[in-house]
Amino acid sequence: MKLILMGTNEFVVPVFESLRQKNDILSVFTRAPKPTGRKQILTKSPVQTWAESHKIPVHNSIKEFENNGADFVVVMSYGVILPDDVLARGNFINIHPSDLPKYRGPSPIRSALKNGDEKSAVCLMRMVSECDAGDIYMRREFDVDINDTNEIVENRVGKIAIDMLDEFLANTEQYTPMPQVGTPIISHKFSGTDEIIDWKKSPIEIHNLVRSLGAGRTKINGVDVKILKTEINNNELKILQIQPAGKKPMDWKSFTNGLHGAEIKYGE
Repeated sequence: MKLILMGTNEFVVPVFESLRQKNDILSVFTRAPKPTGRKQILTKSPVQTWAESHKIPVHNSIKEFENNGADFVVVMSYGVILPDDVLARGNFINIHPSDLPKYRGPSPIRSALKNGDEKSAVCLMRMVSECDAGDIYMRREFDVDINDTNEIVENRVGKIAIDMLDEFLANTEQYTPMPQVGTPIISHKFSGTDEIIDWKKSPIEIHNLVRSLGAGRTKINGVDVKILKTEINNNELKILQIQPAGKKPMDWKSFTNGLHGAEIKYGE
């Protein structure tokens, strides 16, 4: 198959590499380099770095889209809204990591984890102008463990996506797109304020916040901290990794040792 690939995030790279090994990749579209870190160094996306390592032409603007005879355009975690005139110029398919129409939008995995979902799915769908509303070619359900993090689920989704795309591209005529069934639920893009921990919430709700967003912000004994990793055992919250302001991440025991036996107070 001749393919054009569109994606940005790290967990997409193994999927695109699998496609590269079995197909002719004409070009790659990815988000433009952006400043990262304290020094705001202009950094290419993981997908761009991967594509350039294989000498695949890279585009940072969707305005540069040309079909060039592609059989399909595969989109996964791209982060760019595709205009109608672009969609009209190719067979666009999208890997979406949720059980559509649940969690359309930009943060499907984080939304599932934050809400404590025990099951999710990967959908291969036909792209249309309405966000994540296209008909479904294939759907694969998977279990979500209470201690799964966003990174763990992304890796699981990537492996499932590889299998789905292999099967679909090997015999595309076998798959008939079916309309989505149910009431859509729209996910939103999370911000720093979403990381703030409300200690009045249950241990599981706090754990779900940390594992979905990668950090929960709070004060412990008056010190600003980020809680980076937690675990739930028998409905009890266990803090595994924490980062006090201005310091490197450390395990919970190291942090509490620094309190010299003081009573631990959470929040303000």
